[in-house]
Amino acid sequence: MEESYSSSNEIYPSNQRKVGDLFYIFIVLSCLTCITGGIWSIFDFLMPTGKLETFLGLSLGSQIAIIAGILAGLFFLLIFFFGLFKKGRKWVLHFIFNVREIEEKYKNRVDVKIAAGGLLISIMAIIIGVVISIIQDLWPGSNPSTPFSAFLASFLTGNWILFTGISLFAILAVTLFMIYFWKNGYYVILRVMGKLEN
Repeated sequence: MEESYSSSNEIYPSNQRKVGDLFYIFIVLSCLTCITGGIWSIFDFLMPTGKLETFLGLSLGSQIAIIAGILAGLFFLLIFFFGLFKKGRKWVLHFIFNVREIEEKYKNRVDVKIAAGGLLISIMAIIIGVVISIIQDLWPGSNPSTPFSAFLASFLTGNWILFTGISLFAILAVTLFMIYFWKNGYYVILRVMGKLEN
């Protein structure tokens, strides 16, 4: 069973559509986490402590109104993201699985393949190294004297939720970039070489 988008005449098999669904779901979760963390961070700034006690001290009607307002905002965001589901999945599929043709004169050139492959591996190694460095700073028992660790030590609950959402976005962006670059980087490098040769 395949799906066709009439606007671009692109056809994607079911396994690729599942990948698109998965990435879009993670994008939605990241957005919701960032929004929650941003709102919570504002409350942390205005009232660093005692938020729960203040809420419990309100009247029952006020508590119901606040909870209902939070749920209304959540459901509004879900409706918004559900409405963008097809467009979001289509963008992910086009970004990852877009097929590009390579000029005949470059297809069997060993020197081009070695140069392109070396560059791709080097860029991915840089990204992996940065990710490992960040994980080491976050790891329990890491050196607290590093600026990043000191910055994290000052986080409140809302800051951690916001940081989690931003981290999810970063992981998604890096994953999409690595997949895109692995599938299309060779084509981009060949385009550059073609312009230089011409």
